[in-house]
Amino acid sequence: MSPKAAPRQGILSLTIKERNALYAAYLAYVKDGGLFIPTSNPYKLGDEVFILLTLMDETEKIPVVGRVVWITPTGAQGNRTAGIGLQFTDKDGGPARKKIETYLAGALQSDRTTHTM
Repeated sequence: MSPKAAPRQGILSLTIKERNALYAAYLAYVKDGGLFIPTSNPYKLGDEVFILLTLMDETEKIPVVGRVVWITPTGAQGNRTAGIGLQFTDKDGGPARKKIETYLAGALQSDRTTHTM
């Protein structure tokens, strides 16, 4: 008998309309970049996740595939938002990373806190 595959989580949709929210969600310290996605759905480290990302006032949804590299559980200390940190895959994350870093130009060296650090 083979082990059951984890139930598919589906495609997550994430819309970020403000620069401060984008800064708080962006994982600049992760290789190839990534995003923190608020969710209470259960994920495990290494899970593959598909997201449709909408940035600022753009109408285009950017499809992104990534892997879970961070988990903030529900009820985490410091009232942190529950969610997952998603590392962009090299191929699929490139366009998203470039757009995000363009929006955050000049802010990436800031000491402000984010959802993960």
